[in-house]
Amino acid sequence: MTLAVVSGASRGIGRSVALELSRRGTQLILLGRASLAMTETEQLLKHGGSVFESKAADLADEESVISACKQILAKHGAPDIVVNNAGTIERQSVEQTSIAAWDRQLDVNLRAPFLITREMLPALRANGRGRIIHVASISATVGSSQAAAYSASKWGLVGFMKSLAEELRDSGLMTVAILPGSVDTDMLKGSGFAPRMTADDVAKTIAHYALDAPLAHNGSVIEMFGV
Repeated sequence: MTLAVVSGASRGIGRSVALELSRRGTQLILLGRASLAMTETEQLLKHGGSVFESKAADLADEESVISACKQILAKHGAPDIVVNNAGTIERQSVEQTSIAAWDRQLDVNLRAPFLITREMLPALRANGRGRIIHVASISATVGSSQAAAYSASKWGLVGFMKSLAEELRDSGLMTVAILPGSVDTDMLKGSGFAPRMTADDVAKTIAHYALDAPLAHNGSVIEMFGV
């Protein structure tokens, strides 16, 4: 059975990704903090007969992320799919943004994907296969008021993916970045933007690149502008 590690599956896009991959017959490891929202995701997966487990980790904490990844690899070996989805935003002007707020957003949105990828990559290379999907944002191509740290983290995530893709050439592995626009999730609230797509729309796109798309898509940036 195909094995996928999905970070930030407690709600929104991450929850939809978990449900969609499970529907496609994928075994799941949900990586993130224990919470009521994560419990709700677990209940939905159980109801659907999914094969999954949760691995608790604070994605803002380096040691927590590394430890969780090592435990996953020790128990399961290399996953077939890694979906770096977890994200956070704190809407503030540049003048209002503290160093702590800046760091929190970059820690979760950029450093955690780097750490997860770095820890998983040797095992994926040894298997000669694997797909690493980064959930960025259309904010990686345009600026947004009150979202400087978030936008910077997503621009950085795309840059990280592009460099990783060059390192993955001829390896049998693939990495891409998905850039959704205005998704109907809690994160969109307070943005001033109307929803133009659902979390399920994004999840189906992620599932395509995780399971179906040819390796020739390595390094691709997939922008989703909505309807």
